[in-house]
Amino acid sequence: MNVPETRWLQDLQRLLPIRSHYVISGSIRDSFLLPLLPLDASSSGATLVPFNRALWESLKRNDYRLLLIYDPVDGLRVYPDDAAQRDLAARLFELKLAEGCQQMSLESLSKLMKKLSAEREVRCVLLLDFASRITRKAEQLSEAEHRFFVAAEKISLNATAIVPRETGGSPQYNPVLWLVNRAQDLPSWFTLDSERVASLVISKPDFEMRQAAALQLAPLFAGYADASEAVRTQFVKSFTEGTEGMSLSALSDITELADRQKLGISAIEDAVRCYKVGALDNPWRKDYLRKKIRDGLGFIEDRVKGQHPAVVKTLDILKRSVMSLTGAQARSGGSRPRGVLFFAGPTGVGKTELAKTLTQLVFGDERAYLRFDMSEFAEEHTSARLLGAPPGYVGFDAGGELTNAVRQKPFSVVLFDEIEKAHPRILDKFLQILEDGRLTDGRGDTAYFSETILIFTSNLGIYVEDHQGNRNQNVKPGDSYETVEFKVREAIGNYFKFKLSRPELLNRIGDNIVVFNFISVEVAAKIFDGMLRNVARRLQEEMNLQLAMPAGVRDELLSRCTRDLSNGGRGVGNQLESNFINPLSRALFEQELEGKQRVTVTAITEADKVISLSLQLV
Repeated sequence: MNVPETRWLQDLQRLLPIRSHYVISGSIRDSFLLPLLPLDASSSGATLVPFNRALWESLKRNDYRLLLIYDPVDGLRVYPDDAAQRDLAARLFELKLAEGCQQMSLESLSKLMKKLSAEREVRCVLLLDFASRITRKAEQLSEAEHRFFVAAEKISLNATAIVPRETGGSPQYNPVLWLVNRAQDLPSWFTLDSERVASLVISKPDFEMRQAAALQLAPLFAGYADASEAVRTQFVKSFTEGTEGMSLSALSDITELADRQKLGISAIEDAVRCYKVGALDNPWRKDYLRKKIRDGLGFIEDRVKGQHPAVVKTLDILKRSVMSLTGAQARSGGSRPRGVLFFAGPTGVGKTELAKTLTQLVFGDERAYLRFDMSEFAEEHTSARLLGAPPGYVGFDAGGELTNAVRQKPFSVVLFDEIEKAHPRILDKFLQILEDGRLTDGRGDTAYFSETILIFTSNLGIYVEDHQGNRNQNVKPGDSYETVEFKVREAIGNYFKFKLSRPELLNRIGDNIVVFNFISVEVAAKIFDGMLRNVARRLQEEMNLQLAMPAGVRDELLSRCTRDLSNGGRGVGNQLESNFINPLSRALFEQELEGKQRVTVTAITEADKVISLSLQLV
């Protein structure tokens, strides 16, 4: 197996003749893939090793004989920890490492740096591990800390490349390596003002490196030894593609997780998903879910009235999600959200209600959805609330509302209500979610959206602006559904392409735009009847009263509630509240209800714009 070269080790070897200090950040706690010497003429292998081992193996190839490691907790030690190394360190630097480590002050550490940089007998390296914790704050150094970094800067500038007397060879520095979480953890002037200090960032492994690691870990999966070559190849491909953006340590953890959960090579996607979202049980794979969705049309239309085309398209997308065919046309789409829906149409026609009903259908509880009112994120700075503040800013360690919520509920419907009201800069963040199915907050924690359904709602296209900036009604009640759908889709396209200049966001939403129609008079009557039943149920539950209403009174109330359908079903509810619930509450408030079992509304009257009800209580 050909093992790709580790980039940061290549850079280190290249810079050793010209740099004396290195600030190393990034994925410093990852594992690294190193080749092993062949066991015989026909075999070779590789192994995953931690940072210190990878560094030492690389240094040995450059004739380095000694690696000293310091950290603020254990002090100074040698690597590898054996008697020969301790004796060499004791002889060269007058160290006392009989018990394996030696505590040192910052002053003693700076003296050691100076001795090491000038050592001419053998090549040696000092690694300062957990260097981010040497100081409390890089911008507020104590006097001793400031003196320590000034000394380090002076040593880096005065050091010279050395040819050891023992081995000879080309000139190279005896370097000091600073291992930090972030480069800004050290004083900025230390890295900027010294031309001998190099910054190395260890990036996440690329596809080639992950593929090599997957090949190395593959034999540890149950069923790999007996699998055909084609099955093995597909396993490595799935393992590599499914771990995009992950560390090699994560690949090792997935392998361990698969072993504990008895997941063989055929279940590699489940193992990766389990690692990402922290849950083995997958609701999307349940047999009962397919049956619920198969019977879902009647269930949804019982709650969302008069939107048959929208419901059918929504169920099609849901079926695609259950069959794991979302993004199947792409070479790799396994990390994308399970489904993406863009609900567009007039206000009050059932967009939010359909999102709730969808959640009820899939997860058994309409409250399982996560709702974000995007009107709360109209300013650019509010992205810190939604996604987490950048590192170093106040509150960055709290994470973001969205990322925290998805980590807590990885299997959920995420509703972004009135998406057009969000600031365009915040909309840019959805590009990564829609394409890669993940988002990293200010803490560096990644939230995975691969098991979520994303729903955006919008009123775009109902009104459009002319060249003078005036809002004109683009579609109106009475237009055919085909006309409404065409004009709304066109307006949404123009909004993203021309007003926001973000056609790439529209492109990632794709053909998942679901257009809702205006509600008709017939549909409004069904909504009215449903709301009236809710009122009757509440009366029964709260007051133990049965509600009765003659047909003539019901028709009068219906007429009052459905005169204006421009506000959809929500407008019907508002009118029912004004024309019936409020006067009913007023009338019942004045009555003695003790022992009453039935209330009949006998008439609706209006005087001086005050609506009153005539009641009969028995």
